[in-house]
Amino acid sequence: MVQTVRHHRFFLRIRLIVLLLHLYIGIRLLPGLMLPMWGAILASAYLALSAISLPLVMRVNWLNDRWLAWPIAVMTGAFSFLLWSTVLRDLVLLVALALPVANLSAPSAWIAIGTTLALSAWSLYQARRVPRVVEVSVPIAQLARELEGFSIVQLSDLHVGPTIKRGHLAAIVRRVNSLDADMVAITGDMTDGRVNELEAEIAPLAELTSRHGTFGVTGNHEYYSEAEAWVEAFRRAGVKMLVNEATLLEHHGATLAIAGVPDLSAGYYVAAHRSDPAAAAAAIPEAVPRVLLAHQPNSAPAAAKAGFDLQLSGHTHGGQIWPWTVLARRANRFLAGLGREEQMWVYTSRGTGYWGPPMRFGAPAEITRIRLRRAD
Repeated sequence: MVQTVRHHRFFLRIRLIVLLLHLYIGIRLLPGLMLPMWGAILASAYLALSAISLPLVMRVNWLNDRWLAWPIAVMTGAFSFLLWSTVLRDLVLLVALALPVANLSAPSAWIAIGTTLALSAWSLYQARRVPRVVEVSVPIAQLARELEGFSIVQLSDLHVGPTIKRGHLAAIVRRVNSLDADMVAITGDMTDGRVNELEAEIAPLAELTSRHGTFGVTGNHEYYSEAEAWVEAFRRAGVKMLVNEATLLEHHGATLAIAGVPDLSAGYYVAAHRSDPAAAAAAIPEAVPRVLLAHQPNSAPAAAKAGFDLQLSGHTHGGQIWPWTVLARRANRFLAGLGREEQMWVYTSRGTGYWGPPMRFGAPAEITRIRLRRAD
C-alpha cells in the first residue's frame, strides 16, 4: 500500500514538472513566432497534447499494440529538443539585451523550431538504423593462448516493445550473424511488456548463430512486467539465461567461464532473483578466466570482489539523448565504453535499441564485438 502511494506521488510530480516545462515553452516561444490566431491555437494544442502524452511513455504496457505508440514516442523526443532550443534562445536573447542588435525575438523563435525539427529527424535516423559495430579489445591476465582473440558479440537494451518490433530485431540479428562470433551475450532489457504481447516479436533471437550459443541476463525492465515468465520465454527463443550461475565453455582445449546475474533491482520484485555475483562465481574453478554478464554497471564492485576478469553491462544507453547524458553519468558508475573496477574490466554498452523516444543524439546505438587478448 505504501509503495502504491509513493508510486502515484512520483507520477504526479512527473506530470506537474512536465506541465510546467510545457508552459515555459509556450510562454517564451509562441509570442515570438507571431502566428495568426489559427496557428497559435494549433501550436498551443500541440503543446497541451504533448504535456498530456509525455508521461504515458512510462506506461509501456499500455502503449504496446496501440497506434498511439509512435506519435507519443516521437513527440516525447521532440519535446526534449524543443525545451533545450527554447532555453538556448532565452540565453541568446539575454545576451542580446546588452548589445546594439536588431530585435531577435521572431527569427530566434523560428530558428528554435527549425533546430528542433532538424535534430529530431537526425536523432530518429540514428536510433532506427541498424547499429554500428564497435570493436573492443580487452586484455585478460593469464588468458590461455587458445582463448586469444575469443570474440563475444554483445547486445544490450533491445527494448522490444511499442516501437521496436520483429523486423527491426531481425535486421540486428542478421548483422550479428555476419560477425562470426564465438558467443553472443545479451545484457538485459530485452523487452518492454508482457510475454503474451511480445513473444512473437522476439522470435528472431532464435536465429542468432555463434560457436557457443547465446547467453543472457535480465534487466530492470523485465521486472516491470513478468520477469520469471520472460526468463522462460527467452529460453524458448534459444537464449541461455543465467540467474546467479555460470557455465564453462571449452574452446580449442581451453576453458572460459561465462556467468550472469539478474538486475540489481531484481530482488525487490522476485526474491529468488536477488543479484549475487559471489553465488554466480562459486562453482568456477580458480584458474579459469571469468566473464560476468550484469545489466547495470553499478554491479561492478560486487563483481570485482567475486574475482571476475570482465563485466559486460548496458542499462545507461550512454544517456541516449544529450544533454540527459549528464544525468545518466551521475546515476551510473560507468556511462559507456571500457572502464576499470579494481583489477576487473567493465565494458558498458550504449545499447542496441532505445527506450521511450525512438531517437538517439550524441549516444549512438551499438553492436559490440569484444575480443579477449592476453595481457602483457
